[in-house]
Amino acid sequence: MDSGMIGKIQKSKQYASEPERIKIKSLSVTFEGQNNAHKVTFQEGKWLCDCEFFQTRERCSHTMALERILVQEADLTFE
Repeated sequence: MDSGMIGKIQKSKQYASEPERIKIKSLSVTFEGQNNAHKVTFQEGKWLCDCEFFQTRERCSHTMALERILVQEADLTFE
């Protein structure tokens, strides 16, 4: 492994330990639900999901699960 790559690996470890550096502005995910796959996105400060429940409630198990994973466990920030 070359010294340039070693330096990048070390820097990535530093960044991973400082999640406050990361601000998510948009995100697109395919979420494999129990019945179907769903497209979940985060754009312009809002979560969106193509499941039926989200269409009437503007929240669903898919968006809440991603919030848990990304915000609570990874301690990331969304703009």
